[in-house]
Amino acid sequence: MIARFLLRRLLEAALTLTAASVLVFGAVHLAPGRPETFLLGGRAAGPQALAAIRAQYHLDDPFLLQYLKWAGGFLTGDLGRSIQYRGPVLDLIEARLPSTLLLITMAALLVVALGVGLGRLAAVRGGATDSAVLGTPSFVAAIGLLWVLSVQLGWFPTIGSGDGLPDMIYHLTLPSLALALYWTGWLARVTRSAMRDQLALDHVTVARGRGLPERLVIRRHVLRNALGPIVTVSGLTISGLVISTVLVEAAFGLGGLGALLESSVQVKDFPVVQAITLLVVALFTVTNLIVDLCYPLVDPRVRLGARNDAG
Repeated sequence: MIARFLLRRLLEAALTLTAASVLVFGAVHLAPGRPETFLLGGRAAGPQALAAIRAQYHLDDPFLLQYLKWAGGFLTGDLGRSIQYRGPVLDLIEARLPSTLLLITMAALLVVALGVGLGRLAAVRGGATDSAVLGTPSFVAAIGLLWVLSVQLGWFPTIGSGDGLPDMIYHLTLPSLALALYWTGWLARVTRSAMRDQLALDHVTVARGRGLPERLVIRRHVLRNALGPIVTVSGLTISGLVISTVLVEAAFGLGGLGALLESSVQVKDFPVVQAITLLVVALFTVTNLIVDLCYPLVDPRVRLGARNDAG
């Protein structure tokens, strides 16, 4: 059962990534503008110079041939050469990946801890606590936190991602909090809604009628049975965090993948944009697979593949 489910989901993931790679590759090439313009730095060039540049980056090859070369290289770790930095794309990503992954990890931990905690509090207490569960846009949060905690109080650095793990954690504390604020509100609202649905069911009334302490009723009969949508949204949050890093890294001057993607889009650095975009899609796909595998653990009533079949 598990082997069949895994095989089917891996096949679906492979098809999804293949379709996404075609769309990513095609969309970038259909965008207006020409990459050789940036390579020339605004200088005029004759037909021979333009032809040499296009040949170096295979810009004159048919679309299908360009895609097959790119996809084959991606599978072997050759992501091409950056038009902007004139170096291997893989080296650029490897240099920036640690700070971005640490930022996303720290933000994800904050989202789950604060989102589930606030959602549980709102579902149980209601009132003013319920009304306070709102999301704040990451960019607005970044500006506010930067001004209060860095400029005014001087508790955290205003720019950079640090060197070494302890220093990186210190530098990324404020950016991760800014990144987590919006998604915390979303997860809190989902948690609140899922727990309220469970609070209205008969088994909760029966548990209370048996004299169980309220904290046990909430933990065993409400929160546990509400974990399905909470796990789903928590998984989707990871993909959302990756996208949101573009704004937060720009606000805090972090040299991560988000900042690299932003600058690469501006100058039409095709190889970098394609590689980072496909990595985001791959992360989204893997996250969905992990969420599906976690469902039977959080709710034994759910069989592997049941969610897929129902959809």
